[in-house]
Amino acid sequence: MIQPLVAVSTDVRHVDNYTWHAAPQQYLEAAISGAGVFPVLVPSFGERLDLDQLLDSVDGVMLTGSKSNVNPELYGGDPSEANGPYDPDRDATTLPLIRRAIERGVPLLAICRGIQELNVALGGTLATEIQEREGALDHRAPVSDNQDERFAIRQSVSIKPGTCLAGVFGAGEIMVNSVHRQGVDRLGDRLEIEAVADDGTVEAVSVKGARAFAVGVQWHPEYWAATDSNSAKIFKAFGEAVRAHAMARVGARTAAE
Repeated sequence: MIQPLVAVSTDVRHVDNYTWHAAPQQYLEAAISGAGVFPVLVPSFGERLDLDQLLDSVDGVMLTGSKSNVNPELYGGDPSEANGPYDPDRDATTLPLIRRAIERGVPLLAICRGIQELNVALGGTLATEIQEREGALDHRAPVSDNQDERFAIRQSVSIKPGTCLAGVFGAGEIMVNSVHRQGVDRLGDRLEIEAVADDGTVEAVSVKGARAFAVGVQWHPEYWAATDSNSAKIFKAFGEAVRAHAMARVGARTAAE
């Protein structure tokens, strides 16, 4: 089985007197074992990167979750210390990468911060501290030093009939591990809602008319991809789309020769 390359977003962190461009291991493990792809970390250098050259070389894009939030200035809001931390270098890289990947029909999987980046990249806005809204559930992780407890599968979401994810899971409810304090507010251009939580919070979206798999989920399928069937299904679907893109590129090159 071929193992096509997938571009993976990175956070910029300052640790031990170094500036690191990094991604959590759970996403990389799920990409390798769940999707069967070769994850390649993309440094967050914004406009210094030739994104078309990158997309000439990979067959998919995966956007990871992060502790940081998309800077509200990018969707008409006001940044604040309470809403942070922010990662402007990641924003400057992922938002144009999202737009180019969609334009070029490169498969895209956006997780947690990734779905928020996808929404902002396509003109949408984000709601902050959603647990404070009247009638809203508290989507934040419980306070614990145990990551398994923080990312436990405890929330139901409803998959809308006729959507991309309905083809992955079937329509109806599934249980997920959605852990967040902000989310989609005004839906971005070209996006449609794939799944919602019991309080109406948007939990998954897809790109209307996309030439390839282009889905964002607010929950964290990477964390339990090895043991939870629903988490695994997302990566399996993404991996199949990536391989289809890779084979189409090979076919196009062969035809050109």
